[in-house]
Amino acid sequence: MTYRARHLLGIEPLHPVEIATLLDLADTYVDLNRQAVKQSDALKGLTQINMFFEASTRTQASFELAGKRLGADVMNMAMQASSIKKGETLIDTALTLNAMHPDLLVVRHPHSGAVDLLAQKVNCAVLNAGDGRHEHPTQALLDALTIRRAKGRLHRLNIAICGDIAHSRVARSNILLLGKMENRVRLIGPPTLMPSEVRDLGVEVYDDMREGLTGCDVVMMLRLQKERMDGGFIPSEREYYHRYGLDPEKLAFAKDDAIVMHPGPMNRGVEIDGILADDINRSVIQEQVEMGVAVRMAAMDLLARNLAAARQEGAA
Repeated sequence: MTYRARHLLGIEPLHPVEIATLLDLADTYVDLNRQAVKQSDALKGLTQINMFFEASTRTQASFELAGKRLGADVMNMAMQASSIKKGETLIDTALTLNAMHPDLLVVRHPHSGAVDLLAQKVNCAVLNAGDGRHEHPTQALLDALTIRRAKGRLHRLNIAICGDIAHSRVARSNILLLGKMENRVRLIGPPTLMPSEVRDLGVEVYDDMREGLTGCDVVMMLRLQKERMDGGFIPSEREYYHRYGLDPEKLAFAKDDAIVMHPGPMNRGVEIDGILADDINRSVIQEQVEMGVAVRMAAMDLLARNLAAARQEGAA
């Protein structure tokens, strides 16, 4: 298998063949997770520490479940009540963790680049579970796996990413991944929620949902990141839903077999119509959650293999 990375800090450094390798392995873990006995010993004897400096339900639960199904000893650190609150620096935290000799470190942090800094200070494999507005690589990978399984391929598709692009690390990681896999990516949203560097991302930009969705194979909605907004980015939630919320009338402009995605948590009636979100013929939102566990299992498995090889090489 071709996957040589020591850490998973973002999509940007990954080659298409590494993405394909990870998704292929994740496919096998989807099959395992659907069996009565869901255990593997890929991480047997290894220690996984989950450090979430930002609150998370889906991602933290998904990583914890993934580690346990692979046989790891999993520890969740409550960072809201940690020494960070007492003034300890991120580097001191990293050094303290390093002394515990973990093998896998899963980190979510509100500041872009913080996870990369931690990775430079520890002797284990680090997985980025989301850092500021920078990246959320496993979300993009699980989205890619969901698309590939629904569409039978992950290239030359028309994919619309809609909503709050400016504040979304999910959007950034997906733009990078889908671009690497030769897809046509469209960003749809109000100008106030588009990043300033949008024209440099190799995408098409629309502020009209109907025009942007025309002929799309995949419609990926995003959560309004209210906690990252410090001004009047939208007139009101009602107006936002009217113009940019996904409903059956707007979806009709996409292809008849277009799939609907959302990374969660959803604001029903703001970003997406609730009935549409639950439509088993169009929505793959629950499949995304299922693929998340499999993708995180695959990522940790591959990184653990590379870590073992590096340690063997160092001991030789």
